[in-house]
Amino acid sequence: MNYSYISQLYCPKCSNTFSHQQKNQLCSCGSPLLVEYDLEELGKVLSKQALTGRVPSLWRYHELLPVCDEKNVVTLGEGMTPLLSMPVMGADMNIPNLLMKDEGIIPTGTFKARGAAVGVSKAKELGITELAMPTNGNAGAAWSLYAARGGIQSTIVMPIDAPKITRNESAISGSNLYLVDGLISDAGKIVSQTVQEFGLFDASTLKEPYRIEGKKTMGLEIAEQLEWKLPDVILYPTGGGVGIIGIFKALTELKKLGWVEGNLPRLVAVQAEGCAPIVRAWEEGKSESEFWYDSETAAFGINVPKAIGDFLVLDAIYQTNGCAVAIEDDVLLEEQKKLASLEGAFVCPEGAATFAAARRLREQGWIKDNEVVVALNTGMGIKYPDTISVDVPVLEKGEAILK
Repeated sequence: MNYSYISQLYCPKCSNTFSHQQKNQLCSCGSPLLVEYDLEELGKVLSKQALTGRVPSLWRYHELLPVCDEKNVVTLGEGMTPLLSMPVMGADMNIPNLLMKDEGIIPTGTFKARGAAVGVSKAKELGITELAMPTNGNAGAAWSLYAARGGIQSTIVMPIDAPKITRNESAISGSNLYLVDGLISDAGKIVSQTVQEFGLFDASTLKEPYRIEGKKTMGLEIAEQLEWKLPDVILYPTGGGVGIIGIFKALTELKKLGWVEGNLPRLVAVQAEGCAPIVRAWEEGKSESEFWYDSETAAFGINVPKAIGDFLVLDAIYQTNGCAVAIEDDVLLEEQKKLASLEGAFVCPEGAATFAAARRLREQGWIKDNEVVVALNTGMGIKYPDTISVDVPVLEKGEAILK
């Protein structure tokens, strides 16, 4: 049996096809490329029951991933993160079947490790020796560390306001790290120029086809962890949108394999009020978003003024009868505190936004009674040490605590 059943790359806009055995970036029409698998052949040789007993990482799904030779796999044990019941938070929201997919315990501390693991592994297979990318922080941290493990040099450009921890992760990996006084869009322009001048491989969001494949394993895991019964709603914090695109792709592939039945979950793209181009486009019924000027939010990871794959995000929402929600910073930060105090879960601001969105959608009646709702926490809260501000009393030596 093949290690991978990848067949080709294709353009979702103009339908051009490309070989997965060659280096590819965007289609000539400017669209991101997607990976296609021979699901008919795979369905003949692999059943969902055969996954039982496999390694508890995302590589348990290797037939649905793009790496053809196992020797090229670059891994730190990523994947198979817990799907946790949140009964106290669910009761507080009147969502009794509330679950959290917790990506905070993954290597490098965020879901970005999934895309980095698969993207770097395929880059290694294609003989790529140096890559470059812009980042809001966590993706750059993940890709620089995985690149180091795979023997690939990385060049990372991030906004000067990116969390210091992610900066340190990139720096300690030996990456060529640069800071820019601006947004991720400004970092992207610098990377594009660098790629052209020095011939580096562009690992920017959706400018290579394989990051999505790593991210889609969140969808595969959710399905398997729920014993192949799909939830009613999945909420995802959306900046570049690769996660929600990947989850939609995963669930679509599972349907074609016949491993799941019924309607796909309604997908919810959650953004911050200070940067909500997808929300605005969805509210206006558009297929693409417009650049969001002067964007600003405490949820730094979703501060993306214009996503290159916005049309894919919006299509996933429309196809699943989902929606898009913008959350105010003060609301998501309050939700972050509530999650920690009620459930002991210290989630990242982006993850907190998904819970705030679930609460709002339940209040509005969009989430119905007894629906199974999965909120994605995309990273650990401790990666954002400056987000939380607390006043802690200081005791003198020998001083008693008074209640």
